[in-house]
Amino acid sequence: MSTLTLRKILPLTLALLIGSASAVAGEPHRPECIAPSKPGGGFDLTCKLAQVGFKDENLINSPIRVTYMPGGIGAIAYNSIAANRRAEPGTLVAFSGASLLNLALGKYGRFDENAVQWLATVGTDYGTLAVRGDSPYKTLDDVVQALKKDPKSITVGGGGSIGGQGWMKIALLARAAGLDPRDLRYAAFEGGSEHYMALMGGHVDLVTGSASEIRAQQGNNIHTLAVFSEERLTGELASIPTAREQGYEILWPLIRGYFVGPDVKAEDVAWWRERFAKLSASEEFQSYLADRDVLPFHVDGKELDDLVKVQVEEYRQLGREFGLVE
Repeated sequence: MSTLTLRKILPLTLALLIGSASAVAGEPHRPECIAPSKPGGGFDLTCKLAQVGFKDENLINSPIRVTYMPGGIGAIAYNSIAANRRAEPGTLVAFSGASLLNLALGKYGRFDENAVQWLATVGTDYGTLAVRGDSPYKTLDDVVQALKKDPKSITVGGGGSIGGQGWMKIALLARAAGLDPRDLRYAAFEGGSEHYMALMGGHVDLVTGSASEIRAQQGNNIHTLAVFSEERLTGELASIPTAREQGYEILWPLIRGYFVGPDVKAEDVAWWRERFAKLSASEEFQSYLADRDVLPFHVDGKELDDLVKVQVEEYRQLGREFGLVE
Protein backbone atom coordinates (compact mmCIF):
# COMPACT_ATOMS: atom_id res chain seq x y z
CA MET A 1 0.00 0.00 0.00
CA SER A 2 1.43 3.34 -0.99
CA THR A 3 2.09 6.23 1.37
CA LEU A 4 -0.48 8.29 -0.56
CA THR A 5 -3.12 5.64 -0.04
CA LEU A 6 -2.35 5.48 3.68
CA ARG A 7 -2.63 9.24 3.91
CA LYS A 8 -6.12 9.00 2.42
CA ILE A 9 -7.32 6.02 4.47
CA LEU A 10 -5.93 6.78 7.94
CA PRO A 11 -7.68 10.13 8.46
CA LEU A 12 -10.94 8.63 7.18
CA THR A 13 -10.59 5.57 9.44
CA LEU A 14 -9.71 7.74 12.44
CA ALA A 15 -12.69 9.99 11.77
CA LEU A 16 -15.02 7.01 11.55
CA LEU A 17 -13.69 5.57 14.79
CA ILE A 18 -14.05 8.88 16.61
CA GLY A 19 -17.50 9.42 15.17
CA SER A 20 -18.57 5.91 16.14
CA ALA A 21 -17.23 6.31 19.67
CA SER A 22 -18.99 9.61 20.19
CA ALA A 23 -22.23 8.20 18.79
CA VAL A 24 -22.37 5.29 21.22
CA ALA A 25 -20.71 6.85 24.28
CA GLY A 26 -23.27 6.35 27.02
CA GLU A 27 -25.88 5.06 24.59
CA PRO A 28 -27.41 1.79 25.79
CA HIS A 29 -27.57 -1.36 23.71
CA ARG A 30 -31.10 -2.32 22.61
CA PRO A 31 -32.97 0.24 24.73
CA GLU A 32 -36.34 -0.80 26.11
CA CYS A 33 -39.31 1.00 27.62
CA ILE A 34 -41.49 -1.11 29.89
CA ALA A 35 -45.17 -0.21 29.96
CA PRO A 36 -46.37 -1.71 33.27
CA SER A 37 -49.76 -2.64 31.83
CA LYS A 38 -51.38 -4.36 28.88
CA PRO A 39 -51.25 -2.55 25.50
CA GLY A 40 -53.38 0.56 25.30
CA GLY A 41 -53.86 3.19 27.96
CA GLY A 42 -51.58 5.71 29.60
CA PHE A 43 -48.46 3.64 30.33
CA ASP A 44 -48.37 2.38 26.76
CA LEU A 45 -48.77 5.94 25.49
CA THR A 46 -45.92 7.14 27.71
CA CYS A 47 -43.53 4.54 26.31
CA LYS A 48 -44.56 5.30 22.75
CA LEU A 49 -43.98 9.02 23.30
CA ALA A 50 -40.32 8.19 23.96
CA GLN A 51 -40.15 5.56 21.22
CA VAL A 52 -41.50 7.81 18.48
CA GLY A 53 -39.99 11.04 19.80
CA PHE A 54 -36.41 9.77 19.96
CA LYS A 55 -36.72 8.16 16.53
CA ASP A 56 -38.19 11.22 14.84
CA GLU A 57 -35.68 13.58 16.42
CA ASN A 58 -32.73 11.27 15.64
CA LEU A 59 -31.63 11.36 19.28
CA ILE A 60 -30.84 7.67 19.49
CA ASN A 61 -29.29 5.14 17.13
CA SER A 62 -31.16 2.01 18.19
CA PRO A 63 -34.96 2.25 18.28
CA ILE A 64 -36.59 1.83 21.67
CA ARG A 65 -38.53 -1.40 22.08
CA VAL A 66 -41.83 -1.17 23.95
CA THR A 67 -42.54 -4.20 26.14
CA TYR A 68 -45.42 -4.90 28.50
CA MET A 69 -45.31 -6.03 32.13
CA PRO A 70 -48.84 -5.82 33.55
CA GLY A 71 -49.63 -6.48 37.17
CA GLY A 72 -50.72 -4.40 40.13
CA ILE A 73 -50.89 -1.15 38.09
CA GLY A 74 -47.12 -1.00 37.96
CA ALA A 75 -46.24 -3.08 41.03
CA ILE A 76 -44.67 -6.00 39.18
CA ALA A 77 -42.56 -3.75 36.96
CA TYR A 78 -41.50 -1.56 39.89
CA ASN A 79 -40.50 -4.57 41.99
CA SER A 80 -38.69 -6.16 39.06
CA ILE A 81 -36.53 -3.08 38.49
CA ALA A 82 -35.97 -2.31 42.18
CA ALA A 83 -35.08 -5.88 43.13
CA ASN A 84 -33.70 -7.77 40.13
CA ARG A 85 -32.94 -5.41 37.24
CA ARG A 86 -31.27 -2.70 39.23
CA ALA A 87 -28.42 -1.73 36.90
CA GLU A 88 -29.80 -1.93 33.35
CA PRO A 89 -28.89 1.37 31.65
CA GLY A 90 -31.10 0.71 28.65
CA THR A 91 -34.30 -0.09 30.54
CA LEU A 92 -36.79 2.72 31.10
CA VAL A 93 -40.10 2.18 32.87
CA ALA A 94 -43.10 4.43 32.31
CA PHE A 95 -44.74 5.95 35.37
CA SER A 96 -47.63 8.30 36.04
CA GLY A 97 -49.57 9.75 38.91
CA ALA A 98 -51.13 6.28 39.28
CA SER A 99 -47.70 4.86 40.09
CA LEU A 100 -47.09 7.50 42.74
CA LEU A 101 -50.53 6.96 44.25
CA ASN A 102 -49.92 3.22 44.58
CA LEU A 103 -46.54 3.90 46.17
CA ALA A 104 -48.22 6.23 48.64
CA LEU A 105 -50.76 3.56 49.57
CA GLY A 106 -48.09 0.89 50.04
CA LYS A 107 -49.26 -1.19 47.08
CA TYR A 108 -45.74 -1.79 45.77
CA GLY A 109 -44.77 -3.95 48.73
CA ARG A 110 -41.50 -3.29 50.50
CA PHE A 111 -40.34 -0.70 47.98
CA ASP A 112 -41.09 2.99 48.42
CA GLU A 113 -40.49 6.08 46.28
CA ASN A 114 -36.75 5.97 47.06
CA ALA A 115 -36.20 2.54 45.49
CA VAL A 116 -35.57 3.74 41.89
CA GLN A 117 -34.04 6.69 40.08
CA TRP A 118 -36.64 9.08 38.69
CA LEU A 119 -35.35 9.99 35.27
CA ALA A 120 -37.49 12.62 33.54
CA THR A 121 -41.04 13.63 32.69
CA VAL A 122 -42.31 14.62 29.25
CA GLY A 123 -45.88 15.70 29.85
CA THR A 124 -48.96 15.88 31.98
CA ASP A 125 -52.43 14.53 31.43
CA TYR A 126 -55.76 14.89 33.25
CA GLY A 127 -58.37 12.54 34.62
CA THR A 128 -61.75 12.12 32.91
CA LEU A 129 -65.14 10.51 33.40
CA ALA A 130 -66.92 9.02 30.39
CA VAL A 131 -70.11 7.13 29.52
CA ARG A 132 -71.53 5.49 26.40
CA GLY A 133 -73.09 7.83 23.89
CA ASP A 134 -76.55 6.40 24.61
CA SER A 135 -76.20 6.80 28.38
CA PRO A 136 -78.97 8.60 30.28
CA TYR A 137 -76.22 10.56 32.06
CA LYS A 138 -75.46 13.65 30.00
CA THR A 139 -73.71 15.77 32.63
CA LEU A 140 -71.68 15.28 35.78
CA ASP A 141 -74.67 16.39 37.82
CA ASP A 142 -76.81 13.64 36.27
CA VAL A 143 -74.34 11.14 37.70
CA VAL A 144 -74.27 12.82 41.10
CA GLN A 145 -78.06 12.91 41.40
CA ALA A 146 -78.32 9.22 40.47
CA LEU A 147 -75.65 8.33 43.03
CA LYS A 148 -77.44 10.32 45.71
CA LYS A 149 -80.62 8.32 45.10
CA ASP A 150 -78.75 5.01 45.10
CA PRO A 151 -74.92 4.84 45.26
CA LYS A 152 -75.00 1.35 43.77
CA SER A 153 -77.17 2.29 40.79
CA ILE A 154 -74.09 3.08 38.68
CA THR A 155 -71.28 0.61 38.11
CA VAL A 156 -68.01 2.49 37.62
CA GLY A 157 -65.04 0.91 35.87
CA GLY A 158 -61.45 2.06 36.20
CA GLY A 159 -57.83 1.02 36.26
CA GLY A 160 -56.72 -0.50 39.55
CA SER A 161 -58.49 -1.66 42.67
CA ILE A 162 -60.22 0.38 45.37
CA GLY A 163 -57.80 3.08 46.44
CA GLY A 164 -56.14 3.18 43.03
CA GLN A 165 -56.20 6.07 40.62
CA GLY A 166 -59.36 4.93 38.81
CA TRP A 167 -61.25 4.63 42.07
CA MET A 168 -59.86 7.90 43.45
CA LYS A 169 -61.35 9.94 40.62
CA ILE A 170 -64.90 8.73 41.27
CA ALA A 171 -64.29 8.84 45.04
CA LEU A 172 -63.44 12.53 44.80
CA LEU A 173 -66.70 13.16 42.95
CA ALA A 174 -68.62 11.18 45.58
CA ARG A 175 -67.00 13.14 48.39
CA ALA A 176 -67.75 16.44 46.66
CA ALA A 177 -71.38 15.34 46.49
CA GLY A 178 -71.46 14.43 50.18
CA LEU A 179 -71.44 10.67 49.60
CA ASP A 180 -69.32 7.93 51.15
CA PRO A 181 -67.05 6.57 48.35
CA ARG A 182 -67.11 3.14 50.00
CA ASP A 183 -70.79 2.84 49.07
CA LEU A 184 -70.03 3.00 45.34
CA ARG A 185 -70.09 -0.01 43.03
CA TYR A 186 -66.63 -0.13 41.47
CA ALA A 187 -65.24 -2.63 38.96
CA ALA A 188 -61.44 -2.86 38.85
CA PHE A 189 -59.47 -3.44 35.65
CA GLU A 190 -55.75 -3.92 35.10
CA GLY A 191 -55.44 -0.95 32.77
CA GLY A 192 -54.85 -0.49 29.08
CA SER A 193 -58.22 -0.20 27.36
CA GLU A 194 -60.02 -2.94 29.32
CA HIS A 195 -62.39 -0.58 31.14
CA TYR A 196 -63.43 1.08 27.86
CA MET A 197 -64.16 -2.33 26.38
CA ALA A 198 -66.29 -3.08 29.42
CA LEU A 199 -68.11 0.22 28.96
CA MET A 200 -68.91 -0.50 25.32
CA GLY A 201 -70.00 -4.02 26.24
CA GLY A 202 -72.48 -2.67 28.77
CA HIS A 203 -70.69 -4.25 31.74
CA VAL A 204 -70.13 -0.87 33.44
CA ASP A 205 -72.04 2.41 33.18
CA LEU A 206 -69.20 4.90 33.58
CA VAL A 207 -65.42 4.78 33.35
CA THR A 208 -62.68 6.88 34.86
CA GLY A 209 -59.75 7.49 32.53
CA SER A 210 -57.55 10.22 31.17
CA ALA A 211 -57.76 12.83 28.44
CA SER A 212 -55.06 11.16 26.36
CA GLU A 213 -57.06 7.91 26.31
CA ILE A 214 -60.17 9.60 24.94
CA ARG A 215 -58.62 10.18 21.52
CA ALA A 216 -57.95 6.46 21.15
CA GLN A 217 -61.64 5.80 21.86
CA GLN A 218 -62.99 8.21 19.25
CA GLY A 219 -64.05 5.33 17.03
CA ASN A 220 -66.37 4.16 19.80
CA ASN A 221 -69.60 5.83 20.83
CA ILE A 222 -68.25 7.45 24.01
CA HIS A 223 -69.33 10.70 25.66
CA THR A 224 -66.90 12.36 28.07
CA LEU A 225 -68.73 14.07 30.91
CA ALA A 226 -65.82 15.95 32.47
CA VAL A 227 -62.09 16.52 32.52
CA PHE A 228 -60.40 17.13 35.88
CA SER A 229 -58.24 20.04 34.75
CA GLU A 230 -57.99 23.66 35.87
CA GLU A 231 -59.49 24.86 32.61
CA ARG A 232 -60.72 23.35 29.38
CA LEU A 233 -58.21 21.59 27.19
CA THR A 234 -57.55 22.81 23.69
CA GLY A 235 -57.96 21.14 20.31
CA GLU A 236 -60.40 18.31 19.75
CA LEU A 237 -61.19 18.00 23.46
CA ALA A 238 -62.08 21.66 23.93
CA SER A 239 -65.80 20.81 24.02
CA ILE A 240 -65.40 18.72 27.19
CA PRO A 241 -66.36 20.75 30.28
CA THR A 242 -64.22 20.66 33.39
CA ALA A 243 -65.60 19.32 36.65
CA ARG A 244 -64.87 22.73 38.13
CA GLU A 245 -67.16 24.58 35.72
CA GLN A 246 -69.91 22.08 36.52
CA GLY A 247 -69.70 22.99 40.19
CA TYR A 248 -67.34 20.26 41.46
CA GLU A 249 -63.89 21.34 42.59
CA ILE A 250 -61.96 18.28 41.45
CA LEU A 251 -58.48 18.35 39.90
CA TRP A 252 -56.53 15.25 38.91
CA PRO A 253 -53.33 15.95 36.97
CA LEU A 254 -51.28 12.99 35.76
CA ILE A 255 -47.59 13.47 35.10
CA ARG A 256 -46.09 11.10 32.55
CA GLY A 257 -42.46 10.12 32.85
CA TYR A 258 -39.82 7.42 33.28
CA PHE A 259 -37.61 5.84 35.90
CA VAL A 260 -34.58 3.54 35.83
CA GLY A 261 -33.03 1.08 38.25
CA PRO A 262 -31.34 2.27 41.45
CA ASP A 263 -27.88 1.05 40.41
CA VAL A 264 -27.77 2.51 36.90
CA LYS A 265 -24.55 4.52 36.67
CA ALA A 266 -24.64 8.30 36.97
CA GLU A 267 -23.18 8.79 33.48
CA ASP A 268 -25.93 6.63 31.96
CA VAL A 269 -28.62 8.54 33.84
CA ALA A 270 -27.06 11.80 32.66
CA TRP A 271 -27.07 10.54 29.06
CA TRP A 272 -30.79 9.81 29.18
CA ARG A 273 -31.59 13.10 30.87
CA GLU A 274 -29.68 15.02 28.22
CA ARG A 275 -31.65 13.24 25.50
CA PHE A 276 -34.98 13.90 27.21
CA ALA A 277 -34.10 17.57 27.64
CA LYS A 278 -33.37 17.84 23.91
CA LEU A 279 -36.55 15.95 23.06
CA SER A 280 -38.72 18.15 25.27
CA ALA A 281 -37.21 21.30 23.74
CA SER A 282 -38.25 20.20 20.25
CA GLU A 283 -41.24 22.07 18.81
CA GLU A 284 -42.08 19.03 16.70
CA PHE A 285 -42.26 16.85 19.81
CA GLN A 286 -44.43 19.40 21.59
CA SER A 287 -46.81 19.28 18.62
CA TYR A 288 -46.74 15.49 18.82
CA LEU A 289 -47.73 15.69 22.50
CA ALA A 290 -50.52 18.17 21.75
CA ASP A 291 -51.93 15.86 19.08
CA ARG A 292 -52.30 13.23 21.82
CA ASP A 293 -53.79 15.63 24.36
CA VAL A 294 -50.70 15.60 26.56
CA LEU A 295 -49.41 18.95 27.80
CA PRO A 296 -45.62 19.42 27.67
CA PHE A 297 -44.09 19.16 31.13
CA HIS A 298 -40.37 18.43 31.48
CA VAL A 299 -38.56 18.08 34.79
CA ASP A 300 -35.63 15.92 35.85
CA GLY A 301 -32.89 15.65 38.47
CA LYS A 302 -33.51 17.02 41.95
CA GLU A 303 -36.58 18.91 40.78
CA LEU A 304 -38.22 15.65 39.75
CA ASP A 305 -37.12 13.88 42.94
CA ASP A 306 -38.69 16.65 45.00
CA LEU A 307 -41.87 16.59 42.89
CA VAL A 308 -42.25 12.84 43.34
CA LYS A 309 -41.81 13.05 47.10
CA VAL A 310 -44.30 15.90 47.44
CA GLN A 311 -46.85 14.13 45.25
CA VAL A 312 -46.48 10.85 47.13
CA GLU A 313 -46.98 12.60 50.47
CA GLU A 314 -50.08 14.39 49.16
CA TYR A 315 -51.48 11.04 48.01
CA ARG A 316 -50.71 9.50 51.43
CA GLN A 317 -52.73 12.27 53.04
CA LEU A 318 -55.58 11.62 50.61
CA GLY A 319 -55.35 7.93 51.48
CA ARG A 320 -55.66 8.76 55.17
CA GLU A 321 -58.73 10.89 54.48
CA PHE A 322 -60.39 7.96 52.71
CA GLY A 323 -59.31 5.47 55.39
CA LEU A 324 -56.98 3.61 53.03
CA VAL A 325 -53.76 4.03 55.04
CA GLU A 326 -53.01 4.78 58.67
